[in-house]
Amino acid sequence: MRLGVLLPTFRSSPAKALEVAADAAARGLDGVFCYDHLWPMGSPERPAIAPFELLAVVATRHDSLSVGTLVARVGLVDNEVLLSQFRALRLVAKGRVVAGLGTGDRLSREENLAYGIDVAPPAQRREALRRLAGTLLDEGTEVWVGSGAAATNAIATTLGCTLNLWNTTVEDLERAATLAAVSWAGSAPARDDELDVEATASLLGDLDRAGATWAVFSPGTSLEALVEAAELARSNWS
Repeated sequence: MRLGVLLPTFRSSPAKALEVAADAAARGLDGVFCYDHLWPMGSPERPAIAPFELLAVVATRHDSLSVGTLVARVGLVDNEVLLSQFRALRLVAKGRVVAGLGTGDRLSREENLAYGIDVAPPAQRREALRRLAGTLLDEGTEVWVGSGAAATNAIATTLGCTLNLWNTTVEDLERAATLAAVSWAGSAPARDDELDVEATASLLGDLDRAGATWAVFSPGTSLEALVEAAELARSNWS
């Protein structure tokens, strides 16, 4: 199982995100990821850095890191635009791009509407997702689909994409793993507002046994403590 972290992108400057990416590379993590939001959920007054440009910079600086979106939403831009962004990223991160895709939901709807972007019906968004994922797979890009409605999950299963589950239980991950390859993303267990190393090590072991190909942790996760938890988990496996 590979280990990644989401970069802190709800800021006006990329400096902190680039610092975290450098730390992730130095500590031997496998990849870094970015949200694709116009603002943090529920906070339209706050900034958000676009993912593709930031990931391209990270990819050129750190050739040990995979880079990916978690997730890029179809319908926020045309499919052809989104496809060209992934293709451009692939030019600077050959073999290291994870195209995390999603259809959006009621929580992201206001972002579209605020910028005058229509929100297509679910079936139309799923069809756009299917076309985009199929093209990216044909071009050799690893594709994750954000787990959601059964019809969305069926697209991942049919095409052979990885299903990404957010903050789900290990039991839910195990069930999803019977249908498709799975990855997990979410928050590390905490105690007194700090990462709980033993609990995180236990979680990592459970995720690995459940079949997760990746575990990607939320922005702000202590990488020092996360690496300590990963080392403890590996020692327990051996």
